[in-house]
Amino acid sequence: MNTTALLAAILVLAVGTFSLRLAGPLLRTRFELPERAQQVMSVAAIVLLAALVATAALTDGQSHAGIARPAGVLVGGVLAWRKAPFVLVVVAAAVTAAGLRLLGVP
Repeated sequence: MNTTALLAAILVLAVGTFSLRLAGPLLRTRFELPERAQQVMSVAAIVLLAALVATAALTDGQSHAGIARPAGVLVGGVLAWRKAPFVLVVVAAAVTAAGLRLLGVP
């Protein structure tokens, strides 16, 4: 791909991205989503985040991640659910995974 085509593609994508970001605030007063659609969108965001966490926790490339990583994510999830400070959540999850790996758990 030549430089001119690459720069044109970048420019088109930049204008498109800016237009979509600008359309939200400008069109907010013209369109109103039904209450049910707003609820579905809220739940969809949670489901997508949960799927991302599950994929990252349970897989390593094309294979299973073992037991240590999901155990660390579980510990972090429980602490986050109990409203522990963020630093504690991260450190406890990392220590759990590292400790299990140190003990030989995959």
